[in-house]
Amino acid sequence: MKLRILIFAIVAFCAQSVSAEPLRIKITEGVVEPLPFAAPTFVAEDAGGKGFAEKLTQLVAQDLASTGLFREIPYQAYISSITSFSSPIQFSDWKAINAQALVVGAVSASASGEMVVKFRVYDVFSNAELGSGLKFSGTVDGWRRMGHKVADVIYTRLTGESGYFDSRIVFVSESGRKGARKKRLAIMDQDGANVQFLTDSADLVLAPRFSPAGERVLYTSYETGFPQIYMLDVGTVSKRSLRNDEGTMSFAPRFSPDGNSVVYSLEKGGNTDIYLLNLSTGNTKRLSDAPSIETAPSFSPDGSQIVFESDRSGTQQLYVMSSSGGSAKRISFGQGRYGTPVWSPRGDMIAFTKQNRGRFHIGVMRTDGSEERLLTASFLDEGPTWSPNGRVIAFTRETQGANGSSKLYTVDISGRNLRVLPTPDGASDAAWSPLGR
Repeated sequence: MKLRILIFAIVAFCAQSVSAEPLRIKITEGVVEPLPFAAPTFVAEDAGGKGFAEKLTQLVAQDLASTGLFREIPYQAYISSITSFSSPIQFSDWKAINAQALVVGAVSASASGEMVVKFRVYDVFSNAELGSGLKFSGTVDGWRRMGHKVADVIYTRLTGESGYFDSRIVFVSESGRKGARKKRLAIMDQDGANVQFLTDSADLVLAPRFSPAGERVLYTSYETGFPQIYMLDVGTVSKRSLRNDEGTMSFAPRFSPDGNSVVYSLEKGGNTDIYLLNLSTGNTKRLSDAPSIETAPSFSPDGSQIVFESDRSGTQQLYVMSSSGGSAKRISFGQGRYGTPVWSPRGDMIAFTKQNRGRFHIGVMRTDGSEERLLTASFLDEGPTWSPNGRVIAFTRETQGANGSSKLYTVDISGRNLRVLPTPDGASDAAWSPLGR
């Protein structure tokens, strides 16, 4: 049976049919060429804006092009320019270079450090603006975030989907030789900018996970010599240990969708099961009870179910159970071993790591286990995490050999547009923040 999955695609666009339907990239089956767009340098409306106009334009264009859905037309091809935000658009000049979408913007910045960014998006072949113009206000220190916000709106107007550029990624930064690496938590913008370290390298740290609002991070630390769960406030970089019983090991934590509880694995007396911790009361509840290893739990977006990995069938497989615990249903039945499942924020898919015949893969499947699709293959790919809009997956890829290193990559759910995320050193265990951080 042919496997099917929704993937990114761009529906062919021609001048004869554009007037009947607004310009829109449709997410459907099939893959064709990225949509060409033009983004003339934003107009600087005052002296302060001159220092940011070009940087903002480049950032917006880079965000859009990074998706693989859009292709920026180089400015050398332009036969028209934008000198005023309010001037009429000469659509014929942009049609001549085959620009199907046009982004026009303006920026101003006061001496006190306040910044305003305005922008419009046009459907070139129908001579029409897509939606109405918008503006974002902030400080010059936040110019990158305003650029990401602009790109998110443009992405939404051209695809009908929410964007993901105004988001961050928390990860484990790795330094040192293989086998003796020092690891510390770090956080950065989704494009690799503004890296900030959250912990030192004194203790081994693993698997950071954002809260639903993005202000807190759960992670596992070996600070005590055994794996224990900590919660860190991103703004203050202060941390506290969650409930850890003596003689136990806790790990693989994730927040519930409402942020009020944490689901995690607890090893006690030689048995590993999944537990739920209420952050307000400190009460815990055992959700699984099997003589096997149950770990890597992840909530469905509505909080009603949990997907996790277990070797109860003899090999590492994926199971789904109610968030209140009880019996579980196996959903993975392909060849090989499955692990690190993560529910899509859209609720329609589960991403996972698969090992089969000496290769590792990042894959996706429907929540009932159907329509499995492998997106990557390498010596070691693992640890998927979803973008806020559920259309892109970040993961860790480790290269082979004594000098092998770990890097973060992204891939869209079609398996296209594989990209490296820039990080200062080696990196692993990524987790994507919600939109708007």
